[in-house]
Amino acid sequence: MNLPVEEMPTHWYNIQADLPEPLPPPKDPPTGPSRLKALPEMLLSECLRQETSTERWIPIPEEILDLYAQAGRPRPLIRARRLEKALKTPAKMYYKAEFYSPTGSHKVNTALAQAWYAKREGYERLATETGAGQWGTALAYAASLVGLKTTIYWVRAVHDWKPERRAFMRLYGAEVHASPSPATKVGRDLLKKDPKHPGSLGIAVSEGLEDARGDEKAIYCLGSVLSHVLLHQTIIGLETKRQFELLGEYPDTLVSSLGGGSNFGGFALPFLADAIHGKELRFVAAQSEAAPNLQGEYRYDFADHAELTPMLKMYTLGHTKEMRPIKGDGLRYHGCAPVLSLLRHLGYIDTIAYPADEKHVFSRARQFVRAEGFLPAPESAYSVACAIDEAEKAKDSGEKKTIAFNISGHGFMDMPGYSEVLGL
Repeated sequence: MNLPVEEMPTHWYNIQADLPEPLPPPKDPPTGPSRLKALPEMLLSECLRQETSTERWIPIPEEILDLYAQAGRPRPLIRARRLEKALKTPAKMYYKAEFYSPTGSHKVNTALAQAWYAKREGYERLATETGAGQWGTALAYAASLVGLKTTIYWVRAVHDWKPERRAFMRLYGAEVHASPSPATKVGRDLLKKDPKHPGSLGIAVSEGLEDARGDEKAIYCLGSVLSHVLLHQTIIGLETKRQFELLGEYPDTLVSSLGGGSNFGGFALPFLADAIHGKELRFVAAQSEAAPNLQGEYRYDFADHAELTPMLKMYTLGHTKEMRPIKGDGLRYHGCAPVLSLLRHLGYIDTIAYPADEKHVFSRARQFVRAEGFLPAPESAYSVACAIDEAEKAKDSGEKKTIAFNISGHGFMDMPGYSEVLGL
């Protein structure tokens, strides 16, 4: 199901207008300098305004809509008929094809918005982190379109096995550092303890923040977790709702992978609004046992390793927790977005954590590739695996359900990971 560009949403949806209770605000730790007072130095002023807004609909500027159209929005919603047939399931399966983007992932939805706002606010350079590499590539792409420079701190465990994606970022003009890096104090301190430190998203966030705060012409941009990022991503779920409406269908179960929450949130939040207002729906976040943050504690914690950010109330494993590197490394983050954490706490979101060896997940992705032909990113493979598992349950029970899942990115630059896990 394709939407014409004339039907692309013109507003982002803000779940904060419909939450059953207010989102717990960020706060300062008991000691040390105020992180809250430093927020205007950390985030774009427009993004900071959106972060605390309770308006239900936030207009998308015309210039960003033009960038979205250039990037191929709206994106297709595809019924997985061949996969259904292969599984012999009574369930209907639909997937949102976010891999149809210039960089191959959903991350461009917020990258284009943040880069455009940064240009308007007079910045010349963006600094950020990346885990799997999809966010770093997306921000480099967006910055190049609006005429900004980009510096990316990339989790070393992934940086070292994805040379093609590293080259892709540099093709867009980005400066790329393996994190922890010698370019920041945070990185240097960690490298002194372990010169081969594999890194983590929390560490890379700290490096990006330190970098940007040391340059008045630079600003930090975040690819997940915060409410304004999930807000920008709701264009995914809004398109999907309209596509189901045109099909005369509505899903019973919505599935997506979850690391920090931008992919899951962008897909699910417009539907979660219906659940909050009484519609019976099931939401499943697919995670790794390497970082099952939704199975952690619901409490205040820092969003980064070096404690530069305010404390956020979220499900967390602890901001200094060491986590085993995986091929779907975009899911290896200690905390979940506060807005999704609250909804999980209130019982709206279920979660499943798959074994860290990733054999089950990648085997399910292989089933999908052979039936549907598209290669999902390792992180998206978790979404695929969970959707197939749900379809198998429907086969066992005979239940005729409609399953919707988001494929957040393609895996064209991730084949070494698939080859290693599956022995290809």
